[in-house]
Amino acid sequence: MPRRIDHLVLAVNDLDAAASFYEALGFIVGARNRHPWGTENRIVQFTSSFLELITIGEGAQIPPHEPGQFSFGAFVRDYLEKGEGLAMLVLDSNDARADAVHFSTSGLGAYAPFYFERKGQRPDGRETHVAFTLAFATDVNLPNAGFFVCQQHFPNAFWNPELQAHPNGASNIVGVDIGATAPLRHVGFLSEFAGSPIDDTLRVSLECEGTITLCKSQTEGLIGFTIAVPDLTRIRASLKAAGLACTESARELTLKAHAGRGMAIRFALC
Repeated sequence: MPRRIDHLVLAVNDLDAAASFYEALGFIVGARNRHPWGTENRIVQFTSSFLELITIGEGAQIPPHEPGQFSFGAFVRDYLEKGEGLAMLVLDSNDARADAVHFSTSGLGAYAPFYFERKGQRPDGRETHVAFTLAFATDVNLPNAGFFVCQQHFPNAFWNPELQAHPNGASNIVGVDIGATAPLRHVGFLSEFAGSPIDDTLRVSLECEGTITLCKSQTEGLIGFTIAVPDLTRIRASLKAAGLACTESARELTLKAHAGRGMAIRFALC
């Protein structure tokens, strides 16, 4: 069964500067949160997906990767040593423990499921409590990209319509691009991870109108994403006000990677 895009992990060096960048693009960015091991995030939430801006917080105690244990914090830390960008692609899960078993038997990585919880903050400042179980997968031919599925245990404490009412009209993440010098090498992994076949254009169709596309590129890894918007007028105005150059077609505006903090950011009419 096809999954949906749950969220994208965007590794940044300066969390508040990154939040200001996305606010300048017309997004609402949530408050700072801290994971138990010391990574810190701020979230841009949509109807059924979100962007997770993440950095290594002061005093972080990042556990190392170990046999059978994928360290989320270590992956983010190591990614940032090479630069900012789109570090990890996350799909949804109804049963992350079962998915971890499936990934192991399918050759996608034999990792134990990872449960954690943290505090959050609602728009009115009230504290909330959220918890997740993650199941990780690895494409050994794409070491610079992280993949996992995420099961939310208290979704009503996480999703909030007030955080989804973006001034630029953005409604959801609808596309992710994976760059590879030899895209066909990644077809088997991606199809198994996404729970859906890849078509002749090297694209996987997901729930909620999402897609993942394998692109021939000298830059290997997760190279960009697409956000659905109802019109281009508002985002065009935001980009102009921020002094950011973009390319434009009849139905899309695109910030190239050098302007998009290490990744291409595309806004598409929906």
